[in-house]
Amino acid sequence: MKPESSVIFFPCKDIEETKAYYTNVLELPIYKDLGSTVWFDCGYGYLAFVYYGPDRALATGQCISFNLPSIEDVNEMYKKIQTRPVIGLKGAPQHHPRFPVYSFFFSDPNGYTLEYQKTVD
Repeated sequence: MKPESSVIFFPCKDIEETKAYYTNVLELPIYKDLGSTVWFDCGYGYLAFVYYGPDRALATGQCISFNLPSIEDVNEMYKKIQTRPVIGLKGAPQHHPRFPVYSFFFSDPNGYTLEYQKTVD
């Protein structure tokens, strides 16, 4: 049986800061708010953050990629993101020689790498 959607959980250091960032900066709607866990609706699945508290280390090395329909949409999102309080914007959108992707990267308040991308042929 094929699942109808998926959810990926990530730990976070401050649930309120994370909630504000993903709703205000990235404009993702909240699907579920369970207090210490919040789910964001990404269209074809869900991204959820769980408060781990100050004594539990956050994982590293993840990249949360949001797939957009076109290169033009990536460029438009880049312009929009530049007007918002983003962390560590890592340059303009570009084609990556190692992967068939046109994208740009920045970070969230938890230190996770975020990417808006369009897969290209």
